[in-house]
Amino acid sequence: MKSLLIFCTFLFGYISSAQTDSLPVADTLIKSDSIPKKWKLKAIYGLNGTQTSFVNWNAGGRNNVSLLGSISASANYEKKTLKWTNDFSLALGGLQYIEKGSKEGMQKTDDRIDIASNLGYKLKEHFYFSVIGGFKTQMLDGFTYPNDSVRVSTFLAPGYVSSALGIDYIKSDNFSIFTSPFAMKLTIVNDQVLANAGSFGVTAATYDGLGNVLKQGERLRGEFGAYVKMKYNFTIAKNIDLKSKLELFSNYLNNPQNIDVNAEALFNFKVNEWFSASLQWTLIYDDDIDIRDADGNIGPRTQFKSVLGLGISYKMMNFKD
Repeated sequence: MKSLLIFCTFLFGYISSAQTDSLPVADTLIKSDSIPKKWKLKAIYGLNGTQTSFVNWNAGGRNNVSLLGSISASANYEKKTLKWTNDFSLALGGLQYIEKGSKEGMQKTDDRIDIASNLGYKLKEHFYFSVIGGFKTQMLDGFTYPNDSVRVSTFLAPGYVSSALGIDYIKSDNFSIFTSPFAMKLTIVNDQVLANAGSFGVTAATYDGLGNVLKQGERLRGEFGAYVKMKYNFTIAKNIDLKSKLELFSNYLNNPQNIDVNAEALFNFKVNEWFSASLQWTLIYDDDIDIRDADGNIGPRTQFKSVLGLGISYKMMNFKD
């Protein structure tokens, strides 16, 4: 765990040292006029797909088709000492084997709903007294493959609700650090089977010697602690942008030395007005979530996801008084 934190600190320290006040290329497509605008609205729609088929292919392979759709939107308001930012992200993707006689259902490749809001009051240049809130969950059931009969997640299982009160240092639209000694994190497991199993850190059910449930598992788990969130956007080269985020949370009430980590890095490669490619890396560590590895061992582990996409992308930006 220490090595993980050192790596994250080094990564964002390096990124911060190269920060710039300029907007990424992708964010300069539409500029406001000389009149100040209170609202800045932006939305990016993406659709990526692949289709792979094999005929007498000696190296082997399975015929399949995959599709990934995503929406990333923001609505930001700024007037005098008030700054309010809102971000919404949604993605859903799946892969379907199309071999003759295959009875396997579609497998999820991505599934997320992520909403974040930050309301700040300006104290001095670059510093805001802010309250933030967030909500994360997924849309569809998740399974452990190849055994697709074991459901391990579903809508609001898990669901995460968070809020925090603290100081936000906003150097520019591309770099900010929010720190809070007063943060709340609520884990929701709105599925009794998963709650009874103690999934995602909630208290599991208790059973008698015959396996009968004496007390149902809890569906909610509250945590109170300290929270840090860093955001950084950077134009690496023409038509290549990086957007990154790092979240750290320490629970005062239970093992505060075990830091929850949520890190994301998104690389956007713009081919032209319509076509683009993206590479997203997501790293999660939560000491309260037990994961079974390939050898059957159960315990907290570092989660990592990589998504590479190539397809159609459409961007819409608007400025309003």
